[in-house]
Amino acid sequence: MDSIQSALSEEGFINAPVDPDLDLVEEIKKLKKEKNAVILGHYYITGDLQDISDHLGDSLGLARAAEETDADIIVFLGVHFMGETAKILNPNKKVIIPDLKASCSLAESAPADAFAAFKAQHPDHIVLSYINCTADIKALSDVIVTSSNAVQIVESFPKDQKIIFAPDKNLGSYINNLTGREMVLWDGACIVHEQYSLEKILDLKEEHTDAEFIAHPECERPLLLAADFVGSTTALLRYTTEASKAQKFIVATESGILHQMQKAAPEKTFIPAPSVDATCGCNDCAFMKLNTMEKLYNALKFELPEIELTDDQIEKAKKPILKMLEISNKLGIK
Repeated sequence: MDSIQSALSEEGFINAPVDPDLDLVEEIKKLKKEKNAVILGHYYITGDLQDISDHLGDSLGLARAAEETDADIIVFLGVHFMGETAKILNPNKKVIIPDLKASCSLAESAPADAFAAFKAQHPDHIVLSYINCTADIKALSDVIVTSSNAVQIVESFPKDQKIIFAPDKNLGSYINNLTGREMVLWDGACIVHEQYSLEKILDLKEEHTDAEFIAHPECERPLLLAADFVGSTTALLRYTTEASKAQKFIVATESGILHQMQKAAPEKTFIPAPSVDATCGCNDCAFMKLNTMEKLYNALKFELPEIELTDDQIEKAKKPILKMLEISNKLGIK
């Protein structure tokens, strides 16, 4: 175990050999049952991991699942801040993620010290932070929001309430334009959602004149203005499979969601929106793709890597998350 801990500190995951003849799906199910573990998976992981998850969803849905679980161990298939959120809501449970290096460009764009100084410059403002942030940023916030509930939560405050919105400037700008607010925005962004090429998307629309273009609000404003529909990951999924009569969609968000779209509507066509550099694979989140079946198996087997937070971090960060869930439930946000 000491050698495993040593390797873990360097590599960020349990790099123990896995028998190539092992039926990983069955072995993971066995381990999960033995350890009373639950697997929470985000829409942006690969299809095989989505299919083995007990709860699959966006940040709001997974926060709810983490809050409600009675499992002893939570395995989070996503990125680090998501595992932190699960730990904050379940301080007495063991929370593990397959790879500690599964970070997030958006979360990294808001260093806690710099944000604390920014907050101090606006003492009469409350802080609404997008859930895609670190535990330390959550601890500096009044309410956490997700792309599913951000607009409604912002509008639940009086029009004259001064607000700092962090860390995503694109989502914040989108909300400002929808609500007529003038929230002060932290200058952060998701590299995946900033890499789309509007020019290539418009060319693609000319090629596929019957396709609707849909986008996540983390995308830059010119893309959102060109979109036929803008919404959270879950909203995009619902739109393509339930609301829209279109049979073809150009999708500007992380390509992992196309797996669920195709499963829900196999007769429809889903095209990932092209990036500025089509050779770099920037439409995929490299951090999300650090999750693999082999790493999941080892994480369950060894119950590592574990998310660790101080009691102080948990206490301070939990309040704005619970406030989000309280407001969302009150407003009937699904």
